[in-house]
Amino acid sequence: MKRELLVRNCAILPVPGGDTYIESGYIVIAGNRIAELGSMEDCPDGDIGTEVDVQGQLAMPGLVNGHCHAPMTLFRGMADDLELANWLHQHIFPAEARMVTREMVSLCSLLAVAEMLLSGTTTVADGYFHEESVAHACSQAGMRCLAAQAVIDFPAPGVEDPKKNIEVAERFLASWQGRDPLIQPAVFAHSPYTCSNETLKSAKVLTQKYGVPLFLHVAETDRELAQIAQPLGATPFEHLDALGVLDSRTICVHSVWATESDIALLKRRGAAVVTCPQSNAKLASGRAPLADMIAAGLRVGIGTDGAASGNSLDMFREMGFAAMLHKVQPNRATALPAAEVLAMATHGGADALGLPTDLGRLVVGAPADIILVDLAQPHLQPFHSQNLLVYSGCGAGVRNVIVDGRLVVRDGMLQTLDMGEVKGRVRKLAAKVLANT
Repeated sequence: MKRELLVRNCAILPVPGGDTYIESGYIVIAGNRIAELGSMEDCPDGDIGTEVDVQGQLAMPGLVNGHCHAPMTLFRGMADDLELANWLHQHIFPAEARMVTREMVSLCSLLAVAEMLLSGTTTVADGYFHEESVAHACSQAGMRCLAAQAVIDFPAPGVEDPKKNIEVAERFLASWQGRDPLIQPAVFAHSPYTCSNETLKSAKVLTQKYGVPLFLHVAETDRELAQIAQPLGATPFEHLDALGVLDSRTICVHSVWATESDIALLKRRGAAVVTCPQSNAKLASGRAPLADMIAAGLRVGIGTDGAASGNSLDMFREMGFAAMLHKVQPNRATALPAAEVLAMATHGGADALGLPTDLGRLVVGAPADIILVDLAQPHLQPFHSQNLLVYSGCGAGVRNVIVDGRLVVRDGMLQTLDMGEVKGRVRKLAAKVLANT
């Protein structure tokens, strides 16, 4: 295959969390795959379509945002400093009922995707209503997406009759499966307290039929079990297990209040967890027992949640907060090392989502999802180790982004979208939100 892109004069962190580091190297991309990489001493000459010299930048795998609601950029900062139940039922659900349309989902998803690409995220797991518009936005911008159609047991945007929620989800799966190499469809059953037992079972059967993941918010607060209409266990996880929902294609988001026995149960069933520490902290939901989950061998990823709760879709910011939060209790500096968090945000996150783990590694044959971080910035100097990416890094330091072999951000500029137009149209929608609050 023809070598189409050469990235030269970059430092390389091939496997975040690992020991290998190349001080000055090159990467050759052919098609959508990494064809060669190594030290600049071995950099090839000859017929290569495009060359990019990135002196002073670090090449590493693109970040994997394990949980997001992209269209909720519209509600960023709308209802801050509230606990989850108040925030959700008194503010977010009513605003969604008024504002969520296909146009809104499309526009606000483009804004979210731009934010993520510009800050180094190349893969996102998203769950929302009108999810086909999220999938289109990601495809248009050139971002990899595990797009999950939301299922919930009350009238919702695009699903006015909740009795048809599974039918709508199946149409989405049938429409997007195998359609675009960047998009993998899935199902997002909102939570055990907003979905009946029958809906949860039907959602699982549907995902098994199509061989795709099922996402759920689980144990986000300590009051969740009391909110479940017909609980079948002593914890939300036991409830899901009694319904036959937990298996290796189930991804439990938040999992803040997972008990020791819950963690053992998740391990037995092979289910994965995605933690969203900033959102959980801001909504006063709590802190997931992340170190215990990792010690138990669970597949664990990290996500930003939507911009309405976490406010930022910057995974560098999320990594730093996660690493420091989980040291506070049990007051142990080694509780969650930075290298562990970097792994969770790259190949570990891909594994948690059921994606090939080479998606989060820079190795020959892997998908060419690569970000280049400017190490010359003052906050990354001196660059003693990869830990600095977690404790000092920020998305603003990302200069170039390659997704599936395509250069979608070059010198800090998004190449695939007209950002002025997108931001202008979103601001008009935001004015309507404020007019109705």
